[in-house]
Formats: sequence, structure tokens, C-alpha cells
Amino acid sequence: MIDLPLRIGLIGTGRIGQVHAANIAANPGAALSWVADPFVDGARDVVERFGGRSTADADEIFAADDVDAVLIASPTPTHVGLIEKAVDRGIPVLCEKPIDLDITRVESLRSKVAAAGVPVALGFNRRFDPAFAEVRARVAAGEIGALEQLTIISRDPAAPPADYVAVSGGIFRDMTIHDFDMARFFLPDIVEVSATGTNTFDPGAREHGDFDTAVVTLRAASGAVVTIINSRHSAVGYDQRIEAFGAAGALQVVNRSTSLVSHSSSAGVDARAPYEDFFLQRYAEAYAAELASFIALARGGASDSSTFEDGRAALILADAAQRSAEERVAVVVRLD
Repeated sequence: MIDLPLRIGLIGTGRIGQVHAANIAANPGAALSWVADPFVDGARDVVERFGGRSTADADEIFAADDVDAVLIASPTPTHVGLIEKAVDRGIPVLCEKPIDLDITRVESLRSKVAAAGVPVALGFNRRFDPAFAEVRARVAAGEIGALEQLTIISRDPAAPPADYVAVSGGIFRDMTIHDFDMARFFLPDIVEVSATGTNTFDPGAREHGDFDTAVVTLRAASGAVVTIINSRHSAVGYDQRIEAFGAAGALQVVNRSTSLVSHSSSAGVDARAPYEDFFLQRYAEAYAAELASFIALARGGASDSSTFEDGRAALILADAAQRSAEERVAVVVRLD
């Protein structure tokens, strides 16, 4: 028996929504059924390219009889309400991070999500990056012994616009939250957070009381230490690296270059092309794999999708980092 494609309703047609629409259209196990956006011209444009029906009202998606799952790529303040509607209707949902910027709103939905048993996945796509996933699997297999240190370097090519910073929730909830989830992908039992943030170059961050540079140290219950290094700019391109270190060795993921060709001459040796400079290029494979895993989850199969609990834990760590950086204290956390 051949499974019919999972009929997905997409909410939000901004940059990331369009990525998801393209991946749904490209996946033989999925079909774009509905597309909703208050700016209905955006929804119509996506439908023209990838199929489905368009609407300005997301409630039409939840009322439709041809929607098997929902993908939420709308602005963060809408996430809690839309997840709740999906859960109430018994519709599996994949929601972009974060669940919300306010942990109290997340906690208010937690018991309902747990009791309903409806699949809820969070869009921490970096778990699905082939290189990161390989390192995690090899660490889990004991290749380097017990994990002692994990270093995550994440630097954006350029700072975001000031009007984005104003509503982003700050660097820890907006940018570092991906790194918090990656840290928990390796070491889920984080118990303490220490963070330092500065503003050294970005007037938009300074205007809105945010940091443009940050370093976070996480301590796991095992004693392992995670170091996260963030910057809102990078002259060398999108800087995404990981090192896992243990008594028996280390595993590293280096940056992806735009070319495999190097040049050597009397002026220099092994000159290489720049790194990829945009997250949609760097994580294209990860977004496609994330969707495939969600399709499996929605069908009741095995899945590596991040959960509502993962999204909650990442936000708790982000809040702790914000407090640590502001008050210059180490913050003990409980993620259970």
C-alpha cells in the first residue's frame, strides 16, 4: 500500500516560509494543501509556485478537511496560539523556533501539549545538518570517550536591521537559542549557565539594549562544559563550527566553503574561496531533512524532530543567559 502525500497547511510566507514551501513541494511524501498569510499576496505567490490554496486567515487551515499537518512559519508572537489550535484539532504541527519569547506563555501551554499526545515539533533545523548529526552519533557511540568539552561557534555574516533587533527578544533568545538546542542535542542535562555579552559594533543592538557579541558557558550534570561563541558579524562569512572533545580524541565540523578549489602561488599557499554567507545556503540540507523527519512524526513513525520540551528547555537557557549577562552571575537551571 502506497501512502498518500501528507497534506500540509503552511502559515507564514516570509523568507523561511518560502523555504518550507519549496521543501514540501520537493518531497514526494508531502503536498502543500493550504497557505495562509495576512498579507495574502504573499500566500498567493507561494501557491502559484508550489500549489495549494491561499487564504489571509489561518483559521481556514484549521477548519479545512484536507489538512493532515500544519507548519508554522509566522512571527513569534503568533506561535503559542497557533500551536494550541493545532493541538485542539489533533493536527500534528511543526513550528519555527522559538515557541514564544515569554516562558510563562510556554509554560501555560505545556500541560495541554503533554496531555493531548498530538505531535508537536520545533524548528531546530541544525540537529539535521549531516555533519553535526554525524559528530553527535560518533560521540554517542563512544568514539572519543566521554564528552568533556563541546565548543560551538556561531557568527552571522552581518548584524540584522535595528527594527528586527527591537522585536527579536535579544541575541540569546533569537540567535543563541539554536546553539542552546545544539548543546542539549549532545548534553541534555544542562544545570548551570554563565554568559557575557557586549556591544562592540552594532548601533542597532546598542539602541535596543541588546548585545552583538556573546560567550556562554554551560555546565552539564556530568561535569562536561559547553562553550558557545556568538557574534552578529563575521568578515569571513557565515561561521558555523563545532568541536567535541573527550579523553580519546576530538571531532570537528569546519565551515563549508563556496568552492573546493584552492590556489597556491608565490603570494600565498592554499588560498581558498570564502565560506558560505547565508544560513539558507549552509543549512539547506538540514531544512529538507527536518521536514522529512516531521512527516515521519506526523505519520506516527520514528522521528528525530525536536519536541515542545526541547523548545521550552532552549528558552529557559536563553532566559538564564540573559540574566547571567545582565547581572554577571552564574544561573542554576532546572529543565525538568
